[in-house]
Parts: sequence; structure tokens; C-alpha cells
Amino acid sequence: MEFAPKEKGQGLVEYALILVLVAIVVIAVLMLLGPIIGNVFSSINSSLSGVAS
Repeated sequence: MEFAPKEKGQGLVEYALILVLVAIVVIAVLMLLGPIIGNVFSSINSSLSGVAS
């Protein structure tokens, strides 16, 4: 039972590392897909503005 605080701290560090890795993956995906998604929204916006006028 002496090692319980150390293991709890180690678990928190592992969760923090997982969170950092997930954040890096999300940022990388958004950087890759960002322009594509922007183009989709631009084409939707231009087609809707054409319908409205």
C-alpha cells in the first residue's frame, strides 16, 4: 500500500500523455482536411446565394 500515491500520479501522467497524443492527431487531421472542408462550405454558400437572388 506504500506505492498507491506513486501509482496514482503515474496514471495521471499516462492520461495526460494520451490526451496530448489525441490533441496532436486532431490538429493534424484538421490541418489536412481544413482546406477541403472550407471549399465544401464555400461551394454550398455560393450555390445558396445563387438560389436566393
